[in-house]
Amino acid sequence: MPRPVSNPPNPWTTRHVEWLDEPPLAELVVYEEEAKSLITENDSPDVGFRFGINAYRGCQHACAYCYARPSHQYLGFGAGTDFDRKIVVKTNAPALLARELARPSWNGDVIAFSGNTDCYQPLEASYELTRRCLEVCHARSNPVGLITKSALVRRDVDLLASMAKRGGVHVTITIPFLDEDVARKLEPGAPTPKKRFETMAALSAAGIPTGIALAPIVPGLNDPDIPQLLERAAACGATGSFLTLLRLPAEVLPVWRERIAEVMPERAKKIESAILDVRGGRMNRSEFGRRMSGSGPRWETIEQLFAIHRRRLGLDRGEDSFPLQRPRPRPTQGSLFEDA
Repeated sequence: MPRPVSNPPNPWTTRHVEWLDEPPLAELVVYEEEAKSLITENDSPDVGFRFGINAYRGCQHACAYCYARPSHQYLGFGAGTDFDRKIVVKTNAPALLARELARPSWNGDVIAFSGNTDCYQPLEASYELTRRCLEVCHARSNPVGLITKSALVRRDVDLLASMAKRGGVHVTITIPFLDEDVARKLEPGAPTPKKRFETMAALSAAGIPTGIALAPIVPGLNDPDIPQLLERAAACGATGSFLTLLRLPAEVLPVWRERIAEVMPERAKKIESAILDVRGGRMNRSEFGRRMSGSGPRWETIEQLFAIHRRRLGLDRGEDSFPLQRPRPRPTQGSLFEDA
């Protein structure tokens, strides 16, 4: 069972504070645990990778739309503010990863970091579990793909650049919102879009393949921003991109509705109406196939807008920068770096 830490590390007092935004106002409770396993496997058509690791449970970024919120309930916590404030740290993650990669049955498949919660959330500044896990992968030449919102990934530019020389790493920065105010309201604990683009540029300049994730697309809110988001990513050196439609499973829906009503009361009804429009009259629907997506004319327009500008800007070359990828594909599942 996770054990609460009486005096948890404060990431804003570390030497890496320059990559963190202002600390959140909410009280943080940290629980440490020694996990029994680390690498997880999934065969969901809604998820773009097969193997992933998560050194942290819960996420300080506090994104209103995070599809991982219900997973916190398996720990006896809530999917709302508990997910943002009660963070579980797998202190033995690097040792577990080394052991699991050494197994004869492991075939060197690509490993996704941040399949559930952000591997570079603020506590990583203190615990450095992600960096140590990357060092394990680098030592075994095991390819990795990282998805993060955090500028803290810049701390590891030396390691990532070394991995990139072998073609064994790809970093995707999630930037769904162009408007800084909207981002702050819906992703209160994450760095600003400006800081994320600066991070993308710094990684690209160091020779690390990068991409942008427009995740999630919220119909009626950020779909008009697609061209400019892609243009800024291309200017920062990105070569890959994908988008996902907003997911509101189970307890995520009430968290989302409460946040939208609080921070955008004048737009809440319009946004919900647009979501229903692309979800076939429901707020959430799983689609079987390569990506979970929407339907109808509005969603077709969004997809076409993305495809046109993605191709125009050369942001459809993500796979070319990841030659060490050795997936064992399944018929219904796309790669983390495949076209969206």
